[in-house]
Amino acid sequence: MAVPVKLSEIVDALSFQPEENTPYLDKKTGEIVVITDEEFSAAEEQEPYEDYPEWQQESIKVAKDILEDEDRFISLPSKYDVHEYEIMEEFSRSLKDKESSDALWHALKGKGAFRRFKDTVNRFGIADEWYRYRDEALKQIAITWCESQNIEYIDQ
Repeated sequence: MAVPVKLSEIVDALSFQPEENTPYLDKKTGEIVVITDEEFSAAEEQEPYEDYPEWQQESIKVAKDILEDEDRFISLPSKYDVHEYEIMEEFSRSLKDKESSDALWHALKGKGAFRRFKDTVNRFGIADEWYRYRDEALKQIAITWCESQNIEYIDQ
């Protein structure tokens, strides 16, 4: 790879992964690119770029590059690889305060767990602590992924 990837960029991509987006690492430039399903479809169907808004045309071109040069681009771990629910469980167990730990643990049970967890984190005033914990967990996932893919990274 010509340029090492910044771990902070991988963490940013891992922390926000809507269903219809796929983040890729461009091994040549070290950049993270995010392509939507719509942009991939347009690239596969070879639809004219002019049919799309100007802001989307470049992404369709990148999607075409991904399809044509699979060695240059590699998909980042998906949200299914990240297991944010497990990170939330680990965070709740890591807390020294039993009341907040128990409240978070109970918030994770049943439907709507993500919303209840966020509400509970805010109620106990530990949102900053949670986001630092989550970012560190995502950073460790990013490091493991980079090492497994033989990708050079810098801790920025």
